[in-house]
Amino acid sequence: MKLKATSQYALQILAHMSNDKDGQHTAKNLSESLNIPYKYLTRIMTNLAKDGFICSTRGKYGGFVFAKPLEDIKIYDVLASLNDVNEDVCLMGEGLCSKEEHCVLHDAWSKPKQLIDEMLKNSSLKDLQKIKS
Repeated sequence: MKLKATSQYALQILAHMSNDKDGQHTAKNLSESLNIPYKYLTRIMTNLAKDGFICSTRGKYGGFVFAKPLEDIKIYDVLASLNDVNEDVCLMGEGLCSKEEHCVLHDAWSKPKQLIDEMLKNSSLKDLQKIKS
């Protein structure tokens, strides 16, 4: 399974925010900390806010915060909101696989793919937090 760059960045941003308890996060600070181009990051943040994962406030003390508890933000939902979940994508890069027309790995890949999907659906941002002792 290969995630799009946008999805990889979104997960990096959300994981960083969940591990940094400073409260609000500015796009500038996130861009610099994660080495993500500012315009690209702001576009990702806009999408995450639109889909209800984060909230943004403007102004001198503005920034981004989570819109709901970390345990309620599932990794699968984040990926789905960024259009990075497609049940029929071919593992071999041959377009789409369906029950009617599929590649030679389709049947062998079915069970592992189902397990990965279940893991993503059951994993939340809370699970991505670093354990600090």
